[in-house]
Formats: sequence, structure tokens, C-alpha cells
Amino acid sequence: MAQAQKSGKGSAGGKGGASKGKKGGASGKKVEDEREETLQAVILADSFETRFNPFTIEKPRCLLPLANTPLIEYTLEFLAMAGVSDIHIYCGSHTEEVERYIQSSKWFPQTSPASPFTRLEIMKTTARSVGDAMRDLDARDVIVGDFLLVHGDLVSNLPIDAALSSHRARRLADKNAIMTMILRSGGLGGHRTKAQGIIPVFVNDPTKSRCLHYEEMHPLQANKYVNLDPELLSEHSELEIRTDLIDCGIDICTPDVLALWAESFDYEVPRRHFLHGVLKDYELNGKTIHTEIVSDHYAARVTNLQAYEAVSKDILGRWTYPLVPDSNLLKNQSYKFERGGLCKEDGVILARTCKVGKRTVLGKDTSIGDGSVVSNSIIGRRCQIGRNVNIQNSYIWDDVVVADGATVNRAVIASEAVVGKKCNILPGTLLSFGVRIADNKQVKEGSRITRAKRRAEDVDEDGPLSPVPTNPELVGDGGEGYEFEDEDELEEESDIFHTSLVYSTAHLNISSESISTISSSISGGSQPQTRSRLSSFAGSISEDEQGGSTNENFHHDAVAGLLDTLKESGDFDSAKLEFMGLRLSNDATDHQIRRAIAVAFTKRISQMVENEAMEAAKAAEQAFGLNGAGKFLKEVAIGLDKKEADQVDFIRALQKDLIHRANGPVILNAISQRLYQMEILEEDAYLKWWEDAEELGDEEDEELHKVRQKTKVFIDWLKEAEEEEDSEEEDDDDDEDSD
Repeated sequence: MAQAQKSGKGSAGGKGGASKGKKGGASGKKVEDEREETLQAVILADSFETRFNPFTIEKPRCLLPLANTPLIEYTLEFLAMAGVSDIHIYCGSHTEEVERYIQSSKWFPQTSPASPFTRLEIMKTTARSVGDAMRDLDARDVIVGDFLLVHGDLVSNLPIDAALSSHRARRLADKNAIMTMILRSGGLGGHRTKAQGIIPVFVNDPTKSRCLHYEEMHPLQANKYVNLDPELLSEHSELEIRTDLIDCGIDICTPDVLALWAESFDYEVPRRHFLHGVLKDYELNGKTIHTEIVSDHYAARVTNLQAYEAVSKDILGRWTYPLVPDSNLLKNQSYKFERGGLCKEDGVILARTCKVGKRTVLGKDTSIGDGSVVSNSIIGRRCQIGRNVNIQNSYIWDDVVVADGATVNRAVIASEAVVGKKCNILPGTLLSFGVRIADNKQVKEGSRITRAKRRAEDVDEDGPLSPVPTNPELVGDGGEGYEFEDEDELEEESDIFHTSLVYSTAHLNISSESISTISSSISGGSQPQTRSRLSSFAGSISEDEQGGSTNENFHHDAVAGLLDTLKESGDFDSAKLEFMGLRLSNDATDHQIRRAIAVAFTKRISQMVENEAMEAAKAAEQAFGLNGAGKFLKEVAIGLDKKEADQVDFIRALQKDLIHRANGPVILNAISQRLYQMEILEEDAYLKWWEDAEELGDEEDEELHKVRQKTKVFIDWLKEAEEEEDSEEEDDDDDEDSD
């Protein structure tokens, strides 16, 4: 294509005049192709939702910081990598602020010659929904060919060349193929960026990469069935019902998509209305929508507060590379990634006795005082963290003060907020801009506190704003702020799963039936079928399954963090900080803690045995001999009181995980001997574990029995040693009697 354009320019210079007239038809086709190759994009910078309140009362959602970089920067980086040249940004609220930001950024072509875009326009509109914005866009007639439709909260390093080529090939073959959705496989085991609460269900024809049906499953539904048109079953030889897909919000569209939005004023949101409606009315419109399902690279939307936390953790884990802090996406950033997983800017001041764990980001000119502990957290610029402060799994924006002795756990604190001395900020708390919490105050879990002015109930939307009195019971004497409440945000039941940082449905009566059956007029009803969990932790899930809770988020993150420490021969003191922070934020039980530790060590030792051809005994010695590993196991896995029941539970966790690993029996024997030598596990615990297994006899699980057999030699040795000790004691008693 580039060569054709070059030769076209040459012929227009004079010598090519005759050939141009001779091949006028071909030249016209070339001009059309050039127009189509110019890829346009539409960014929906406002989701027209209230899921980020109270922050979005004062600041546009697309400018909220994610890992200390505004959200829209990630979206624009993705579009630049995709080769987009023409961008239209749709804003709802705070349009002027977004416009000022864009015009002063490196992306604005009128003021930045280095901008990769030839055109970047802010679309000013009074739209109240995505549907209104799309209908307005159709009326403006600025889209001339294929365009990308994305949201201003997209974080992706995904190359779209393959998806774009497939889309264009389908469009050339069939003009009714109007859209391709890019979806990412989340795996059966789940991923933290998958939708929480509301489950999107895609029904696809894999032979044509075509989406046939779309539904959203609500946890409050009594039955979770997919209702399919019977004709789909008869017309398609193969169907896939997918609940494992992560909707990235990346759509490759033709202008026909805008026409369909314009034809129906009932469409307000892209999936639940537009996608569902177009697929349902296929017989009327004849338009087809296709899917491109990817498993590599990263793509996710920051759709709500749970997604904000999930994507932040992925950035800290560097899954989004090169979209990470030390890539310095903004021109004035100076982040450097340091050994141990800490990423910080110039000018950060760390006291000698503070501890900053890995997976932490610190902005310029931030200071942390003596005795303070920070892990798995992102802290912005010019923040003042006092002495003996504990910050875990939290997101603190610019110019925040956290005074001496305060504790912040799994919270979001906006710019210029102040947390007083010895305050306790409990999980799920949102402190908006400028909020002040007085000294010695505990902020209850899930609180949303703001200082924003509010319109009186009897004043219309264009009326003046007035301040709201501070609530001393909430923020303490001398504090500033009141509890944010929005009666409109819970008009739909689904919003209950999006408007808090901590996602919990424990108080709801939610059906546990799986999405595993098809209800249609063909079957005349439905018969639920049990679907296996098929999670990545299925082999080591035990008592956690009772009650339907396995705390897989904790297990995944805890195992991953410990594995990193083991692979990097890291410091277990830092690992302990991260691990205990995860425990607090996920409310993990003692058993879940022991299980995660057991899985991390058995997995690492198994890797050394299989991949490095190391003897099991040597691998166990190396893994458990790392700096601080023994102390970590004694304090965290077993506990300083060394209860026999806890030791037995840890041995069982080791045994259950090794069922599914090559050389499991040999590794269990090596681990058992090593932990005994290190005095982490005691003789009585091993004998109790073995005795309990032997008492089961034929009832013992065959795989559990098999994996422990190599350890019999060690157990026999313990028994013999015990018998000898008993015999010696009897001899001593006899000698004393004779004396």
C-alpha cells in the first residue's frame, strides 16, 4: 500500500499524466483504499454512570489517576500503538476540564508537532448516555470508514493488526459484517479483571467467529439460564456459550453501526441494549457482529472500583508492560524500577527504618517516616506519610497527608485529603478531595466521604451549589466531610455490584446455580446440570469449598507473590509484609494462609526438580534455606504456639498439592525431612498425620495414599526413634528404682 501511494505521488508530478488518464478507474479505487486505510477512533471519555462517585463529582472520570497517570493517557497510548490517526473524544460532564488537559498534552496535534495523530477533536454534547453520543456522532457525519470504538478507561498493550485484518476481510466478503468485538479469554480459573457480580454471557459460532446472542447474568436472578432462539440451535452446527470472556470494550466498527444506533432511541448502553438488540433482531436488520478472542497481551477496562483495584494490581505486577510507571508516559515523570519491585520518582524521601514492600509506586517528593510500612500500594506526589504508619493495598493520590500512627487498608484517598494521627481507615473506604479525618478516628468499612458541594433537592440541575455541613460523627471533631449518598445510583439492582471498592454479596440471598443449561422452547423447560469448578486451584481446594468460598483472589495473589520471592531468592521479611497485607484485605482464614504457603513452596521445589534436574532433597534445602524462609514458616504458616492441629493441617496442604505434581511422592518425603530438621514441624504432628491417614484404611483417597507412600521410611524412622526414647526412659526408671 505504501508503494502504491508513493508511485501515485510521482505520477502526479508530470510524467505520469498519460498513465493517470489511462488508468482513471484504478486511480479512483486507490483513492478509496487510501481513505479506508485511515483508521479513525471514537473515545467515550464519559461512561455516563456514577460508579466512581464521589470522586467524579469534582473531576472527570477519564482524568482520575491510575498508578499516578490519568486514565485517558492509557487509552491514547493504545490508540497510538494501533495506528489511529483521527480521534474524536466524547465527554459528558467536566468537558472543559478534559479539553484543557488534552490541549496541553503531547497528543494535541495543533500544539504538539510530535503527536502521532493528525486530528484530535473534543466533541461537546449534551448527551446523557452512550446511545445519545452515538446518535449525535451519526448526525455529524464525520466517520467515513472503519473506526475503533473504545472507552476512556481502557488499559491495553494489545496489537490489533490481526483483528483489523480479519474485520476488513469479512467486510469485503459481506457488507453486512458491521462490527468485530475484541474479547480476552479470562480462563476458567478466573481473572481479577473479569466482571464482578454481573456476568456477561456470549453465545458464539466458533466456525465463523460470529456472536449470535448476548445476555448479562445478574446474581439476584433465581435461575441462571441462557434463553436462546430455537432457530439458532437448528441453523448452527456448533455453538459456544462463554462466561469466561473479559470484555475489553474494543470494537472495530463500520459506519453502519452508527446507523443502527440512530434507528433505535431505546439503545443506551453498548452491550445490554445495542449488542443484545441487534443480535435479537437479526432477521430484521441482517447485520452480523463478530468476535476476535485473544489470549495473549493485556486489555481491560476500569469500569468500576473493583476493576480500578484489579487493573492497578496488574500494573504493579507489570502485566501491562510497556504501560507501567517507569515507562514515564507523561513528559514530567521520572519513575525508575528498582530491585525488589519498588518503583519511585526522583525526590522521594524514605526514613532509615521505614519498610516499603515490593509492588509499590511512590511519586515525586513524597516522604515516608520512621517505622512506617507500605506495601502493594500506589502513592502519588508530594504526599507526607508520618511515622509508624501502616499502608496496605491502598491508592493514595497527590498531596495527601497521613499522620503518625495511622493505618490505611484497601482504601482510595483522593488528592489533598488528610488522615489524622492514629486513625484507622478500614477496607473499602473512599475519601474524596480535601476530606479531613480527625485524630484517633476509625472510619468504618465502605464509607464514602466527600466535601463536594451539593444542589438542594428543590433546585434544578443548573441551579447553584451549596456546601453540606460536616458530620463530626463520621470524620471526628475538627474533621471535614460528610457521607456521600446518591439515591439515583441504585435505581438498577445491578449497581449494587459496582459502587463500592470491596465487592461483597454475603448479605444477599444469591442463587448458587451455575450457568450451565439452555432454556428454550425446544426442550420445553430446563434441567439444571452441575458444572465442575475447573479452577486452577481445583487440585488443592479442600475445606475451603465448604460454604462455597475458596477465596481464590487471595490464593492466586499470595501464591504468585511467594513464588516471585522464591524464584528471585528474595527477602522473606518483605514477603511477609505483602502476604499479611493480602490476608487483611481478603480476610483470609488460617487454613487458606497455610494452603497458599504450601502450594507456593511445593510448586517452586517441583519446578527445580523438573526443570533444573535437581534432586528433591537439594531443592527442598535450597527453597527452605532462603533468607528468612524458616522464620516466615514458623511465624506465619505454623504460628509461634506451634499447635499440633495447625502443623497437621500444613502437612495435609503439602500432600494435597503434590498429588498433581510429577515426582510428588519423592518431593513430599524430601520436604517432610527438611521441615523436621529445621524444627518447623514436630515429630508428634507427623505421627498424628500418618495415624489419621492409616485409620481411614480403604476409605482414604487413592491419590492421597499414593503420594505419601515414599514418606513411610521417614515415619518409620520417627516411630523407631520414639520407641528407643521410650525404652531408654524405662531403663532410666529401672535404674532409679534399683538405686
